[in-house]
Amino acid sequence: MPDMLVKLYDLPPLEPIRQEMEEQKILVRPGLAPEKHIVLAWIEEKFGPGWASEADVAFANHPVTCLVAIDEEKKQLAGFACYEATLRNFFGPVGVDPEYRGRGIGKALFIESLYGLKQLGYGYCVIGGAGPVDFYAQTAGAIVIEDSMPGAYRGLLRK
Repeated sequence: MPDMLVKLYDLPPLEPIRQEMEEQKILVRPGLAPEKHIVLAWIEEKFGPGWASEADVAFANHPVTCLVAIDEEKKQLAGFACYEATLRNFFGPVGVDPEYRGRGIGKALFIESLYGLKQLGYGYCVIGGAGPVDFYAQTAGAIVIEDSMPGAYRGLLRK
């Protein structure tokens, strides 16, 4: 999976995405320290220990750079996204519970993360090991970075 590049000075508007999430009773916000253990356990169960490790790093950042999507009616996690985890100015990982897919939650997490990176002062964002290339291109105009495989994850230890 290649890395991709997004221009942070040319992002889609955030308000319509926030409104869509509000209508679905999905709250997207940074994770809170006292819920870190819950979020990390959920990520590990749904997506594996590697992604949980990256989220752990994102929880250590100030401000926290692990976003959570919470179903306010069921009081449960629906998804998460991290930025500034594996490397500075990197987006990912991101995951949405299969029960919630197809509702725009991944898009909301992605765009909120991009705005978070923009607030940190970046002009561009790198999506590390972008899986759904077409999604990122259509959602935020991301372009593939040529010769970026395997990129920052080269030589990654796996169990």
